[in-house]
Amino acid sequence: MWIPPEDKDPSVLQYPARKGMSVFGAVNIRTGEFAGMMSDVFNAITFLKFLTVLMKRRKGKKMQIILDNARYHHAKLLLPWLEKHKDLLFLDYLPPYSPKLNPIERVWKLLKKLKLHNRYFPDLKGMIKVVARQFLLWVGENEILKTLCHTE
Repeated sequence: MWIPPEDKDPSVLQYPARKGMSVFGAVNIRTGEFAGMMSDVFNAITFLKFLTVLMKRRKGKKMQIILDNARYHHAKLLLPWLEKHKDLLFLDYLPPYSPKLNPIERVWKLLKKLKLHNRYFPDLKGMIKVVARQFLLWVGENEILKTLCHTE
């Protein structure tokens, strides 16, 4: 940054980086419809809650969910629930260290570009509000997310 010598040093506002939010998200690649859930933490219990949310939005067909290999995706706590829903749900795990293969990563990148990049939030509540508002815009069929997450 260039500053004229007669000006005092500028101060740049920034929110403390150690605080953040946890978000589970999924996109129906046929319709572009988004499902998201905010949480305080990522763990097997919150992941199970998110799977329950997804099951409520299922439209008759067997659902395939692409996942990375986070520990909570493989938790023993999930096994009874997954067994109960095995005819309705298939979990497809990506190879380790392959975020470029995960369509939801493209959604997170777009969300950051549209709503979070180069913006100052004085508190975490403000950031959560902006993200939640964007989620609401993506709830119905969405051509942008459909194109963004399309896979052959």
